[in-house]
This record gives sequence, structure tokens and C-alpha cells, in this order.
Amino acid sequence: MNHLAKSLSRLSLLLVFMFLFVASVAAQSTGKQLRTANKFFNKENYREAIPFYEQVLAKNPDNAKALYRAGISYMTFDKEKSADYLYRAQKLKPKVDRDLEYWLGRTDHINYRFDSAVEHYQAYQKTIKKRNYERREEVAQLINYSRNAKKEVANPKDVFVKNLGGTINTAYSEHSPVISSDFNYLLFTSRGEKATGGKAARDGEFFEDIFETRRISDDEWEPTQVVPGALNGPGHDASIQLFDNDSKMLLYSSINNGDILVSERQPDGAWGAPKSIGDRINTRGFESDAFITADGNSLYFSTSNYSENGDLDIYVSQRDKKGNWGTPRNLGKTINTPFDDDSPYLASDGTLFFASRGHNSMGGYDIFSAKYDSVARRWARPVNLGAPINTPDDDTYYRLAPDGSYAYLSSYRIGGYGEKDIYTINYLRNAEVKGQVFSQLDSTLISGIELVFNSTQADKRPISYRDVTKPDSATYAVQVLSGRMYQVQVSKDGKVITTEEVEVPVSLNDTTSITQNFYIAFVDTTARPAGTGKIAMQNIYYDTDRYDLRPESIKELDNIVRIMKQNPGMNVSIEGHTDSRASESYNMTLGENRASAAYDYLVKQGISPKRLVTVSYGERRPAVSNDSPENMQLNRRTMFRVIPREGDNTQQNQQINRQMN
Repeated sequence: MNHLAKSLSRLSLLLVFMFLFVASVAAQSTGKQLRTANKFFNKENYREAIPFYEQVLAKNPDNAKALYRAGISYMTFDKEKSADYLYRAQKLKPKVDRDLEYWLGRTDHINYRFDSAVEHYQAYQKTIKKRNYERREEVAQLINYSRNAKKEVANPKDVFVKNLGGTINTAYSEHSPVISSDFNYLLFTSRGEKATGGKAARDGEFFEDIFETRRISDDEWEPTQVVPGALNGPGHDASIQLFDNDSKMLLYSSINNGDILVSERQPDGAWGAPKSIGDRINTRGFESDAFITADGNSLYFSTSNYSENGDLDIYVSQRDKKGNWGTPRNLGKTINTPFDDDSPYLASDGTLFFASRGHNSMGGYDIFSAKYDSVARRWARPVNLGAPINTPDDDTYYRLAPDGSYAYLSSYRIGGYGEKDIYTINYLRNAEVKGQVFSQLDSTLISGIELVFNSTQADKRPISYRDVTKPDSATYAVQVLSGRMYQVQVSKDGKVITTEEVEVPVSLNDTTSITQNFYIAFVDTTARPAGTGKIAMQNIYYDTDRYDLRPESIKELDNIVRIMKQNPGMNVSIEGHTDSRASESYNMTLGENRASAAYDYLVKQGISPKRLVTVSYGERRPAVSNDSPENMQLNRRTMFRVIPREGDNTQQNQQINRQMN
């Protein structure tokens, strides 16, 4: 027994030793992976750091430090995963790093959680030492970014943003799109694996090279290739602009701290060796981007050379009679801010588009536009192009297509191929919806049917389009904003017969036409059930820009008081309308004032306020076209509609409504 016990004891010690040895080796392996990951992280080479952090987390999912640094690393490549990792790190170890609140704010910001981002930034502000002015100013600006972004995202534009696709975009950074005048030749810049140098920079990306491709169809491009010839050097090279009938190219080169160069197309179609655009433009500072106007006489460019704090500002230079560029002139404080202002582009109508980290940016670079006032000789205040063109991350290199019908943009945004991608930006166009109205019973055509298409714009503002089927053909046609669902109210003689949904797909041109017929259970609205009697509530009308009640309006309101007292279960909606003069917001207020004037009178005459509601439609629901003084008078009105209540006799309410007006 003693011999067996000793044998078991030795075996146990051996197993323990082996376990400790394996654990030690595993710990050393994990430690080595973590050290390698941290080495890349400290160089801001996040692409190379991520795989090593993932190896650590595969063995130890609760390693808070690895989660924290992996979360920061993922911000460029996978915004959702970045947030997941950082919040997991916080849950495991709330004090994993003194900058945790800062990075939680950053990841919430780019994931559109703006209120939470502000809370984290404000919590982080309390930890910043007073002498760390730069950090305090940065966080204050980030708070402004979040608040700006919340406003812009709440009021989006009707814009269609489309990724240019996997033929052009890769897991690396693609940017600086340049399109030829015939739309078929595209130059762009990539930091992908196909770059000629084949070497990665400090941040793990390959050095930028200029690539080219040709269009096969509207949405299809040939496989991309590095532009052959002498354009691309050992450092960063980027496309900027084709000009002079596409015979010349502006490009950026990282030589001399960043310069603007010019290349000319050779007789064989190849691009010649690039040359400096001139000493007046290129300096010891950083020149990053430029644009030559169509007449060839003005050059807008961004440079850090004249800035006190090293940020980029936009300047303009004029070409003299000898063809040389003159002394650059600052565009002024209206355009330039204490932050980077870059990537100028002047459209054919004189609108300046540029990217800026200042103004009311949503975060990082945003695209802004500004008009030049030739009388006052100054630029108007820049306007943020808003969501969804701009995002909480960097959006830059905005360039219009030759005909101005759409634009190209480089952007970090959710849903891309991994980093900065190239997108097209199209403003949604109208589509024609047309058709006929038939009877469900016998498919006969029905004329005089009113169709009202109701929906909302991207910013939730209501839109409405109306037509009435023609007497001879029962046809209708409306031009509606595309890319949304419409609620179509089908009425006859003021009575709503049915409401249907019609989806209008995205249209990027003005030629889209959709046929939509309606089949209705037609009701003869001139008939009344025996014994109901006639209940008539007529519209009341107003003078231009007025909402005081006319004498004839008082008579009609007295009639409505009589009807409502005879029908104590009746509730009424009072609906104010205007003609199309003045602004939409002004007309909405005027419509509400008109509805309120009728409401106040009815309440004074003893009608309970609980039985009345007011609503303003402003100019949105005209009774007739606003094309004459007489028609405008018909639109300056208040209408009255019975509101059905739960448990009411629906047929009776419908009968009352169809006898009104």
C-alpha cells in the first residue's frame, strides 16, 4: 500500500508539473502575441495589430486590455465591432485605461449614438489636466461634432448614396476619384496590395498609387490597374483632376512634404513624367489638393504653408498672361477655419465645394458648399451638405460628374468594404405615377375620382400630390418624389372611398414612369339613407394673409354650432389651408391661425373644446391650382370634417362627412 501511494503521489506531482509547464508555455505565447500587438498598436498600425489581439482573445476572451486596444484598432475597419469590444472592456474592467471614456465617446459618435457620445466626452473632460489645453480643445470640438451630427441626421436630405463596388473598392483605402469628360475613364487613388511599390507604410497601409479603370456599363467597370508610366513614385501619389480636355492631369506627390504636380498625356496615350506646378504653389509646407477652373485661369488649392498652427487652408492663385501662377490669396475666414480646410472644387455654377474639419462638421471632414457674392465680393457662409452625404466620420474629395447630375465622394462609413471607399451621390428625382380608376364590380372607368398621394421627405416633412381622373378616360398622372411608400387616398365628392399603399422605387433621372391602376368599390355619394336629413358644413374663406372671420363666415359657424348641438356625439376636425404665397413655414402658421379662429368662435358659442381639434395643412392641400387670384381665394379656407370615434356608427359618420362641403 505504501508503494502504491508513493507511485500515485509521484504521478500526481508529474501531472501538476506538466500542467504548470503547459500553462507557462501558453502564457508565454499569449504574452508574446500581446506584446507584438501592442508594438503595432503603438505605431498606430492597427491593421497589423488586430490579428494578434484576436489571437489573445481567442485564448482569453476576458482580457480587458486586449479588448480595449482591439476596440480602438477596429474603429477604422469595423465600427460596430469597435463599440462591442470597448464596452466589453469597460464591463470587465471599468478602469482599464484612463482614456476609456474618450474612446467610448469616439465609438458612440461614429455609430450614431450622439447623446451617449456627449456623455462620455463630458465625463472624460473632468479627467483632463488643466495644462493639457490641446486635449481639452479637442474634446470640446468632439462634443460640438456630436451635437452637429445629431441635428443633421435628424434632418436628412433626399439623397441616394451608393458604393462604387468591389471592382474599385477594397479592404484598403480608396479615394480621390477623377472622372473623364465622357464619363467612361475613372482615375482614383488606392492604398491596396496592387500598389507598385509593394511596401507598407508605418500605418500598415501600402503607399498610395494612382489606378485607372474604364466603364463597361452604368454600374460596371473593368478590372482596375495601376496607371502605367511614370506617374507613381516610391512614396504617396494621388489623383486630383483631369483638365484641358482631359489632356492633362493634376496629381499629388509626397515629395518635398507634399506637392502638386502636372502630367501631360503623350501621343501614345500614356501619361508623361509629372512636373511641379510651380514654386508659387508648392512650398516647404504641405500642399494636399487642388482644382483648376474650366477657363484655366484660377487655381484653388489647400496648403499648410501660411497657417500659424499647421492646419490646411484654401488659397486661390490667378494665371498671368505668361501662363505662370501668381501670388496665392487666402479665401478668408468665412471659408478657412482654425481646423483643416481641404479638397476645393469649383462647380460650373460658381459653387465652391470643399472638405472641412471646422464649421459645423458632423465629425472629421464634412463636405460644405459656398456661393461667392460678386457684388459684396465675399463668400457666403458655408453650408453643410448634411446627411446622408456627410457622416460622423471623414467625408472628402467631393467631385461632380461632368454634367453635374451626380457626384463622387470618398468616405469612411458603415457598410463599406473595410476602410475609406468611393461612393456616388445622387439626389432623388421625381417619377411619374399614372393610370386609371376602375369599378371593382364591372371594370367600368370612373371619372371624377380624386387621388391624393401622401408621404414624407427624408427629414419627415409631409409631401402631398393630387390629381382627379379625367372625364373622358378616367386617367390620372402625378409627379411624385421617388424612393418612398405613398399612402394614396381615393375619394369621390369629398368622401374617402379607400386608402391604398403604392411604393415608388428610387429614380435617379426624370424619365421614370410607373403605371398604377386602382379598382374601387364605387359608392354613389349623391344618395342618402332615408330619414337622415341633410347636414351641411361649408368651408369658410379669408382675405389674403388674414385669419379674422368674415361676416359670412360667422353665419356658417353658427350653422355648425347648431349641427353639433343637434348631434352631441359628433366631434369635428377644423382644418386650416392657405394659398401658395409666402414660405411653407409661414403658411403652416397662417393655416393654424385660421383653424384657431374658427375653434375659438365655436368654443365661445358653447361647443366643448374636447369635441374639437385643429390642424394646419398650409399650402400642402390646395383645392385648386394656385394659378389665379380666384383660385387662390378658394384655397384660403378652413374646412370641417367629422372625426369618427371608437364605438361610433361608422356608416353614419361617413354619411355626415360626404354631405359636408
